[in-house]
Amino acid sequence: MKVLLLGDIHSNWTALAAIQESFDACLVVGDVVDYGCDPRPCIDWTRRHATAAIRGNHDHAVAQRVAPRGGGGFRRLAAATRPLHWDWIDPFRMKFLARLPLTQRIVLGGHAFFLVHGTPRDPLDEYLAPDRDAWRSRIDDVDADFICVGHTHLPMDLDIDGRRVINPGSVGQPRDGDPRAAYAVIEDGAVSFRRAEYDIDAAVRQMREAGLPEWAVELNESVLRTGGRLSREEMDRLGLGDG
Repeated sequence: MKVLLLGDIHSNWTALAAIQESFDACLVVGDVVDYGCDPRPCIDWTRRHATAAIRGNHDHAVAQRVAPRGGGGFRRLAAATRPLHWDWIDPFRMKFLARLPLTQRIVLGGHAFFLVHGTPRDPLDEYLAPDRDAWRSRIDDVDADFICVGHTHLPMDLDIDGRRVINPGSVGQPRDGDPRAAYAVIEDGAVSFRRAEYDIDAAVRQMREAGLPEWAVELNESVLRTGGRLSREEMDRLGLGDG
């Protein structure tokens, strides 16, 4: 049984389409939308191919029409892209996002998988570093071989008392210094982290053609090209100084 694990696609269809991995089952750990500018094919791919998918904080915010809070950092980027998503996404696709569960447990190939975007304690919003003690306290009541998470955009593999906490990294907006689309494969219980190169020029061009403000295109482009590892000077220039 070969399981493809994806997360944090963030409306970057160019990146998602570059992943040509075969699979028997596909699990998506949230944030299909926001930040990027091509949500519809990302939603459609998830709807057609995901064996199980759960809701991320950005899926929730787009579906529930939650206005972005003020501030800098990535909130500023969400403030630019989210209202456009409300125009781009039709009611059928919006209903799909709204109906995604917060968590899901599924058994595949004799292994139990638990899916959550943030943590079991706070499915949508908690960011948690790869600390075994902290994660142990979050998964005490989780009956699964693999706890699959997203949200941080950083690949992670923790073995905690025989259970694996896996974050595949981000398909559409990696933040670990590698600009390639990140994902994971779990095959017969063995975990491997993989990357797919994609045409960032095409992704940036699509954002510009979609009508995203130029400052937001520039911000998005800088994050995509550096894999989220910008210099302090560049972060300050782009308004990312506060995270």
